Amino acid sequence: MMGRGGAIYAVLALVASGTLSQAAQAGDVETGGKPSVTSTGDQPQNGGDGSVRKVDSREEHIHVTARRLDQARAALQPAIGATQTNFSRKAIEANPGADNAPLNSILLQAPGVAQDSYGQIHIRGDHNDVQFRLDGVALPEGVSVFGQALMTRFAHSMSLTTGVLPAEYGFRQAGVIDIQTKNGVSDEGGTLSGYGGVRDYVQPAIQYGGHWGQWDGFITADAVHNRVGIENTTPSYNAIHDLSNQYHVLGHLRYTLRPETRFSLTAGLSNAWYQLPNNPGQQHQFATPLFKADNRPVQEDAPDSSHLDEHQQQITDFAILSWQEDHEKVSAQTSAILRYSSMRYSPDWVGDLVYNGLAQQAARSVFSSGVQSDVTWHVNRTHTVRGGVQAYGERAVSKSSSLVYPVDEEGTVSPQTVKVHDSSGKTGALYGVYLQDEWHLARSLVFNGGVRFDGVEEYVHAHQLSPRVSLVWTPWHGGRFHVGYARYLTPPPFETIGTTSLDRFEGTSAAPANYQNDRVKAERANYYDVGFMQQLTRHWHVGLDAYWKQAKNLIDEGQFGAPVILTAFNYHRGRVRGVELTTDYSTGPLTLYGNLAVSRATGKEITSAQWNFDSDDLHYMRNHWVHLDHDQLITASAGGSYAFFHRTNHPLQFSGTMIYGSGLRKDRETAGGTIPNGAHVPQYVTFNLGLVQALRHMPWLGGHTMQLRLDVINLFDRRYMLRDGSGVGVGAPQYGLRRSVMGGVALSL
Repeated sequence: MMGRGGAIYAVLALVASGTLSQAAQAGDVETGGKPSVTSTGDQPQNGGDGSVRKVDSREEHIHVTARRLDQARAALQPAIGATQTNFSRKAIEANPGADNAPLNSILLQAPGVAQDSYGQIHIRGDHNDVQFRLDGVALPEGVSVFGQALMTRFAHSMSLTTGVLPAEYGFRQAGVIDIQTKNGVSDEGGTLSGYGGVRDYVQPAIQYGGHWGQWDGFITADAVHNRVGIENTTPSYNAIHDLSNQYHVLGHLRYTLRPETRFSLTAGLSNAWYQLPNNPGQQHQFATPLFKADNRPVQEDAPDSSHLDEHQQQITDFAILSWQEDHEKVSAQTSAILRYSSMRYSPDWVGDLVYNGLAQQAARSVFSSGVQSDVTWHVNRTHTVRGGVQAYGERAVSKSSSLVYPVDEEGTVSPQTVKVHDSSGKTGALYGVYLQDEWHLARSLVFNGGVRFDGVEEYVHAHQLSPRVSLVWTPWHGGRFHVGYARYLTPPPFETIGTTSLDRFEGTSAAPANYQNDRVKAERANYYDVGFMQQLTRHWHVGLDAYWKQAKNLIDEGQFGAPVILTAFNYHRGRVRGVELTTDYSTGPLTLYGNLAVSRATGKEITSAQWNFDSDDLHYMRNHWVHLDHDQLITASAGGSYAFFHRTNHPLQFSGTMIYGSGLRKDRETAGGTIPNGAHVPQYVTFNLGLVQALRHMPWLGGHTMQLRLDVINLFDRRYMLRDGSGVGVGAPQYGLRRSVMGGVALSL
């Protein structure tokens, strides 16, 4: 595909039906899409759904201008030399649940993405080193743990970029998830929908988009009520104490001043409240004293672990204001970004004391503001130069109020509780600048070389000059090789650095096993990637990609204690390596795809936040390589869809997806002691099905369109474990969702 200035951009493995696209090698992937209207004047145009509508020249000009600017924005951040998986609107709609499904269920269909509890995903053996972007603009990190603050409903399309990233990507580099938000041009019109099913699942939603002269806008909102907010701690069908209420809103407003200039404002919010599922049958860790707090009656007997009442609330708000320019030789976008996120954990004051010796009300918040600017200069037919800057100022606040038992020197626990208050705050900054050149050495050979300088001034002070180079070779039609190297600097997540004052808990039931608490460090890594992609036939593509990462001060995260708050720590050395195989086939109404990934991630010697770990574990990891807790040897996904009656106004789409995991890590007990992360939980495989009946332009609906949906998650009701509660930094056990039958209806307005 020919890009601006004669640049050849590789778009690999594009599925013709749009169900799943995997571009594995290189290229400027036009996630904004090509202009769908190219003619002028008043003449019949195809509406994209089999209908014929009349488009006047003014509306046509709006669509052409908007989509040309979308393409120019996407061209600011190409994926040259990286591995990219693209999810079009059709791909999202073909996934069981579609817009109603959580974002991680879509991403799990990409190669090398492993499933974990709390809605987390692990990309190529890394833990949460994931960058989210909206329309190319990076969002600062928040403190969310459960699920995502960004919903699938926000996305018109999205992409996942991994491997050797070009120099414009910094800070979080295991994977870059870029969501192209819905807008008033591509997603014109309104939709009212309802979705729900088992376990009291109810999810109403509304969206509306339109354009008015030089303005276009879009807004969507939904609310979620269910009893599956967090993974079940048991293999039973229903969890104990697992109610969740959530709502999400996204608004997008754009003003096109002239064909070369556009301003846009994107803003959203997410508010989620969760009950923490109980794990019945737990043994008391402390004797039950007489206890009175918050005007509750004196407790003679400890509560059963199935009757605890713990809650967690998470809030995320964000806004992005952007200015975009697109001229013949130069394109640019500058954005101002704001993000606030907070988390508050409320314990069961009596139960947490009895089972943990610590009942702690904890709150964390992060406020971030920053700027991102990217510029592309098409120097000539062989050179395209890109440069830019990112800078963020952040303020993190952590507060806790704890009840603990005093413990004397002989180890006797006093029945009289005491309160321990702890609070801290820190202001810091992240910054990065980059420059790179896309150089076409020959018609079939592209070299992309660049350099990036990053700095972090927070709890840790670090900076690094990082080269990025990749070479893409197209020796024959349909075949493409790529090889690349990147140097990465990964700052520790600001919001996950533990700031507990350990001495305040000395002589109590919450005293740590040791008082070593070295500061979390920035990770520095060398990353290598090589791959090949081949188009076997017009409709069939296959790809193979291998990667290898060597890290110093490798960053990992874990849950330590009752509050579900992730805490960062370092392994002195880390190694991650793997291979991914992908394939897809598409013809007419049929689309099939499959991914297989083999990965191994290990680390040695904990060098920060050591007080969270058992002394025996610290000693073992000081002298042995251990698997990271999120290491999964084999990960696979597959899926497909077929549209019956696709040439009519009543198409019926059948789709299915599959996820396989060989199991995340757990501890292994031996005669000589416990080996941290020495084993893995059992393997599992799950299947999901979706059936969608569309009724377009029905007279009895007043010419509107209705869509009826039926989804079955975990079709064969497999009982499978994500975590067993052991392992480095692992909290309670978590099990995958049992079979769930869901249905929905959507009506166009």
